Amino acid sequence: MSEKHPSLSPSAVQASREVRAVISRLRRRILKASEVEDITLGQASVLARLSDKGGVTASELAAAEGVRHQSMTAMVAALASMGLVERSPDPDDGRRLLIALTAEGLRRVEEGRQARTEWLAGRLQDKCTEGERQAVIVAMAVLERLTRD
Repeated sequence: MSEKHPSLSPSAVQASREVRAVISRLRRRILKASEVEDITLGQASVLARLSDKGGVTASELAAAEGVRHQSMTAMVAALASMGLVERSPDPDDGRRLLIALTAEGLRRVEEGRQARTEWLAGRLQDKCTEGERQAVIVAMAVLERLTRD
């Protein structure tokens, strides 16, 4: 159930537009900072998702990533051929395969996270004053509050 606000203030509308635009650009820049030439952004997203929880099916991954099952199966096959994921029989249902990161896959995910953290921290260090960085910390607390119900 979504909340309706018939009389949104101009500042709320402007803030909404600016936050969405900046987050979108920032997300692309952060992802680009950890780009690896041999995997796609979609594959990197699957690896990151698997790092949060291993042992999921291709159907579950497809639903979470918003792609067709066949597309996910092909993506998992490519990641498996690179040694980044492994498939094993589901102990509860032998007809299903569970997909999990290999040690190399986990290393790649952690390496990507580190690269993204370093890129953003470096930009904040180089482009912002201490006061601006503190303002970002406060703004993030405000945005985080918006995500809580």
